Amino acid sequence: MRIDLHAHSNISDGTQRPAELVAAAAAARLDVMALTDHDTTDGWAEALTAARHHGVGLIPGMEISCKTSQGISVHLLCYLHDPLDAGLVEEITKAKVARLTRAESMVARLAEDYPLNWDDVSAHVAPGATIGRPHIADALVAAGIAADRNEAFATILTSHSRYFVSHYAPDPVLAVELVRAAGGVPVFAHPLASARGRVVAPEIFHDMIDAGLLGLEVEHRDNPPEARIWLRSLALEKGLIVTGSSDYHGAGKPNQFGENLTSPEALERIVAQGTGTAPYLP
Repeated sequence: MRIDLHAHSNISDGTQRPAELVAAAAAARLDVMALTDHDTTDGWAEALTAARHHGVGLIPGMEISCKTSQGISVHLLCYLHDPLDAGLVEEITKAKVARLTRAESMVARLAEDYPLNWDDVSAHVAPGATIGRPHIADALVAAGIAADRNEAFATILTSHSRYFVSHYAPDPVLAVELVRAAGGVPVFAHPLASARGRVVAPEIFHDMIDAGLLGLEVEHRDNPPEARIWLRSLALEKGLIVTGSSDYHGAGKPNQFGENLTSPEALERIVAQGTGTAPYLP
């Protein structure tokens, strides 16, 4: 089986509708995929309809943007949680509102130096989508200010840029607890992706594990080879699920569906642990 458990639609920062995303998974010969849009489950229904049409298994999920007390970004994948769980919804809504305010502030700063306004950015955001820096990057590309998303993030939108604005995000330990309370399976996304910025110290891993973390996304293009060795050792020591994924964003990133895969055994463990919503496995 070909299983890829990390993909984004244009409901967050991907470039394809959920139905188009599932069609792309089918074209990539995937047997099972997960929809893990940032801080939203709004694409689940459309993706499920498409999954039934294409005969592709679907694991409903989400990627939660978190931040440690040291200001280090942490992304937490969660699978099969209850999308209506009050505690998780409240925290995600708080983060989404903060994302919007942050984006508005960043665009206002950018407008001082570049021919860019809020309408330019809004044109790249699907209705109801969770707005983020990728949408600002798309507007910069469309305006000819940056060549592509990667260049925009490496220069104008980097966290060291004067245009950068921080925003609220839940602590990863709290996020793990909320996901477990919602019947979901929390997996630490690309946990040692050092090229993206600072990564957390080992004690944060252990704090998240103590809170109920169930897996590590080990096979991901942004985890260096030496980091994957350490992650596999930790997973073995703590009995964690090991996953591999593409982190596919359509045309938004070079990542391709199926470039990293999750084993059937790992999927079985995720399905067994998830009690908040049901997977679709034809």
